[in-house]
Amino acid sequence: MSEKLYQVVIEVNGVRRSANVPARQSLVDCLREELRLTGTHVGCEHGICGACSVLLDGEPVRSCLMFAVQADGHQVTTVEGLANADGSLGELQDSFCETHALQCGYCTPGMLIAAHALLKSVPQPTEAQIRDAIGGNLCRCTGYQQIVDAVKHAAAKVNLKP
Repeated sequence: MSEKLYQVVIEVNGVRRSANVPARQSLVDCLREELRLTGTHVGCEHGICGACSVLLDGEPVRSCLMFAVQADGHQVTTVEGLANADGSLGELQDSFCETHALQCGYCTPGMLIAAHALLKSVPQPTEAQIRDAIGGNLCRCTGYQQIVDAVKHAAAKVNLKP
């Protein structure tokens, strides 16, 4: 017996994409397996670690806790969508490199999504605001200070990509 599939149409990183998915497939699995966007990481699969974070209509969400069918008709931005149109690193991504804010890199996509959302709403955040914004994302390598420094560094730059 085969599982019923549902067509979803999602604008991902500015491009209209469609996929046929089972009702139970998570958004993170749809992004990675159906749409081949592997920048969003699968971590705990319980919404705790933040590695799977994406922007849904501009707001950060845990894509492991959301079904792909729930994203039908919505806009999703993945970490790939934070890059410049020519594929080069965006300001925030570049700031992470410049300040050594990544080590193993597993948490980095979620951290970038959280930081991007913060900088869109608070262009010049305080250290406390930065720590609060990334507080839902677990990192076992950096100790967080370099990530905070990266967000401060990015905030000093202008014209973050929407």
